Amino acid sequence: MRILFVSSEMAPLAKSGGLGDVVSALPQALRALGHDCRVVIPLYKQIKDQYMDQLHFRRWSMINMGWRTMYTGLFEMDVMGVPVYLIDNEYYFGHDGIYLDYAFDIERFSFFQRAVLEALGEPMGFEPDILHLNDWQTGMIPVTLEAHYKSHDYHKDLCSILTIHNLKFQGIHGRERILDLFDLPEKYMNESAVLKDGVPNFLKAGITFSNRVTTVSPSYAEEIMMDYYGEGLNGILGAQRWKVCGILNGIDSLSYDPTTDRALSKNYGLKDWREGKAANKTALQAQLGLEVNPELPLLCMISRLTDQKGIDLLLYVADEILDMPLQLVVIGTGEARYEDGLRHVEERHPDKMRALIEFDEALSRQLYAASDLLLMPSVFEPCGLSQMLAMRYGALPIVRETGGLRDTVRPYNKFDGSGNGFSFSNINAHELLYTCQHAAALYYNERAAWDKLVESALQEDFSWRESALKYIELYREILRENGHAEAAERVENPPAAKEENPPAERVEKALEEKVENAPPEPKELSLEPKELEMEASSHLSKMKADHETAAKKTMSRAKKAASRKKTGISSKSGSSQSEGSTDSHTGTGASSKTGRKTSRSKTSNTSSRSKNSGSKTKKPANPRE
Repeated sequence: MRILFVSSEMAPLAKSGGLGDVVSALPQALRALGHDCRVVIPLYKQIKDQYMDQLHFRRWSMINMGWRTMYTGLFEMDVMGVPVYLIDNEYYFGHDGIYLDYAFDIERFSFFQRAVLEALGEPMGFEPDILHLNDWQTGMIPVTLEAHYKSHDYHKDLCSILTIHNLKFQGIHGRERILDLFDLPEKYMNESAVLKDGVPNFLKAGITFSNRVTTVSPSYAEEIMMDYYGEGLNGILGAQRWKVCGILNGIDSLSYDPTTDRALSKNYGLKDWREGKAANKTALQAQLGLEVNPELPLLCMISRLTDQKGIDLLLYVADEILDMPLQLVVIGTGEARYEDGLRHVEERHPDKMRALIEFDEALSRQLYAASDLLLMPSVFEPCGLSQMLAMRYGALPIVRETGGLRDTVRPYNKFDGSGNGFSFSNINAHELLYTCQHAAALYYNERAAWDKLVESALQEDFSWRESALKYIELYREILRENGHAEAAERVENPPAAKEENPPAERVEKALEEKVENAPPEPKELSLEPKELEMEASSHLSKMKADHETAAKKTMSRAKKAASRKKTGISSKSGSSQSEGSTDSHTGTGASSKTGRKTSRSKTSNTSSRSKNSGSKTKKPANPRE
């Protein structure tokens, strides 16, 4: 099968949370199972700054968005063996952050979705069987695909699946604004289609028009049908329950491996975990200025500091938790009220608690290895990765029974000794306190039972393979339902993933630069610095020449069209812009003075030409005309 992931994030290129990790790891797992899986994301400024020498220019074109004519560039690169396409526009994506002002983000990702659909097929050299969409930033693709493409027999066999990583964020904006950005026919602007409570809702549109909806854990798929967790969409989800299912996320078990992780003071495995965790604990205690004592239980919390993560519960009983003989370390950033609250707790308990208001990938790994317990008292948790990473390093999670936490953590059963952590049911601070007390008592008084829990946690398999197999079966089910049985059974056998940067080397690079994810290392490590500079200069010169050639071709076509017009011969390629006209915004790799409109919104049955090496792709007419 051919699968294209559409996302606003992908690690290590651009990541703000778990979405980036999923979009990085799942395509790799799918390719390892014999399917041609690729990814398309925006070309953010941080990607240009860090990876410009690895980007390969494919084409550029113009898109009509309401009254605006916008440049869109298409670049390509390889990331850990996965082909990645990048949508370029300097105005929308030439900023330091991934997400900006919410209203502007609506416009930015509206452009991104339209640019992705324009690039499908011949422009990117890839016609997928399945579009795998992620969160609200891609939610309008299924309805736009139906309105502007399938209705004119373009991409008519293309199916889509939407994965909800967090239902709380939905992409809501005004009716006239979305009509302008997507040029949708009026028949889609109603409560049975795009609108929710009178206004367009990107996520609701994705749920309604996609072939399937998945969440990142089975329990979260059940919870979002309820009023409390449904964020206003539970009625719609309930009405389409048949298409909703949950598939648990995995983790990168190669990168997060205590036997090879170079961030650790001492590596360890199942046989020597006691010595390994003790060595990492004492090293971290010394580093943070805490009492160096490997016998003291160490609790940690590695999290965004938001209300979703249950920080209120922790702050309410933090003093009582610290009355016990243990230490607590919290690392993360977020809302100022939580950052300040944790600092105040540290001030009251300077010998037993550290509030690290930062995010440091290396320090997070060290905390997983050094800690005995991980706190995750989340109010809701679609999946959660920290609890799985903690178990990978032998730290037992203390979680509230919600979403993915309920699916991954089996609470300790004192009657048969089973389990891999501890849990409590209600959003209640004292239930968190009692669970912490119960865990500490087990640590001090029943070490044999404790050791059994740790060994059970270390042996858990949260790799992506099982999740990938479930997605493959779901893709096949969708294709069979839509009459594409042949595509469902096809195995593409894509090229094996390149291991230019094995996980251990990527981690080492991240530690050296103290960044969240390590950038890929240069391909030709044997070249001298001067040779590398010459190679980069040559590559950039070639890109510049390609861009100039594309611009000249466009100018030539425009002049010929003008000449034919003077002699009464009508142009067959649609309207073109004169040299003196200007476009609203331009981005990398294109002239701002020339171009062709590729939208179907103004001219019936016009064709659009790619501005690269002669590729030509017909575009459908506007269904409203």
